[in-house]
Amino acid sequence: MVAVAVAEGAPIFEIAIPVEIFGRVRPGMPELGYDVRVCNPESGPVPAGGGFTAHSGDTYALLAEADTVIVPAVRDVTEELPADLVAAVREAHANGARVASLCTGAFVLAAAGLLDGRRATTHWLYRQEFQARFPAVDFDPAVLYIDHGDVLTSAGTTAGIDLCLSMVAADHGADIANTLARRLVAPSHRSGGQAQYVETPAPPDRRDSLGPLLDWMRTHLSETLTVADLARHANVAERTLIRRFHTAVGTTPGKWLTEQRVLHARRLLETTDLPVERVASAAGLGGAANLRHHFTEVVGVAPSDYRRTFRKPGV
Repeated sequence: MVAVAVAEGAPIFEIAIPVEIFGRVRPGMPELGYDVRVCNPESGPVPAGGGFTAHSGDTYALLAEADTVIVPAVRDVTEELPADLVAAVREAHANGARVASLCTGAFVLAAAGLLDGRRATTHWLYRQEFQARFPAVDFDPAVLYIDHGDVLTSAGTTAGIDLCLSMVAADHGADIANTLARRLVAPSHRSGGQAQYVETPAPPDRRDSLGPLLDWMRTHLSETLTVADLARHANVAERTLIRRFHTAVGTTPGKWLTEQRVLHARRLLETTDLPVERVASAAGLGGAANLRHHFTEVVGVAPSDYRRTFRKPGV
């Protein structure tokens, strides 16, 4: 069960994200098996943002039975957080639920004590407020989302889509998550470590677009690619390439390439019987040791454990 805990004034978009991703059955896609419940306070339906009202017979009491609890953004981070929601989230986590926040929902998780001593994020705009109220949390304002397995936090608005898609990938594998992303016309995969925003807007000149280079890199993952190789292929200076990468993607060419290689390795582990050494080679990660290092760093588990857990039935 996926319980979406709605507080008064919660933005309608953040409420809709988990309902749309986890709760909608799409023709041509396998049934994901999520039972999505929108949960109100004991006092009953509450007005959400944009003039909408969340009508549901389920209350925060249901959070204690949920497998996953998602807390959308709160109305105003300077207001006192709903004590009943904080308590319900704390109890749900104690009962073994995976607890995730979208945008400023992280304030609720922090108030419940779930983020103490851990890295967490929310919208970069609320950095000072968050750090002042929750000094025990290792706050990172730069990333899209942070996944600790049992507790997850995301940045503003569209980063909530990224987080929910990553949860689908964890539950059902990268291929299913990518298929769902295509249905949503959303990026197929954005690592949580990517930047929330970039300092400089991308140039409007389409000749400056990295799209063709990124496509080329994806088709040459198994090859040894240096920054010099990439700059030569794009016909630009190395410093120019690095600057354009930071502007357009929010990370370095090397980090982006490693993320794509790990993503490819995930697909191979899910869909083939290739030995780990072959997977490492095909993904451009060298040997098994290097694959284990980068895979564990990005995904959080070893390749062999991932294959056992997320391998498609019948493959």
